[in-house]
Amino acid sequence: MRIEIEREEDGRWIAEIPEIPGVMAYGDTRKRAISKAEALALRVMADRLEHEEDIPELKEVFAVSA
Repeated sequence: MRIEIEREEDGRWIAEIPEIPGVMAYGDTRKRAISKAEALALRVMADRLEHEEDIPELKEVFAVSA
């Protein structure tokens, strides 16, 4: 998943993952903003899995043997 990052005028960094609406995180460093966005993305995907919602980003990652 692509992470977009930019620095705000106040010096904070913001990281966003456009493929997952709402996944956006601030950090005092670039690395911290990215880390927080990645963690949030994993939480969102786990929640979607628990509610049996599609996760197109992972559709090809899992394999279930017969």
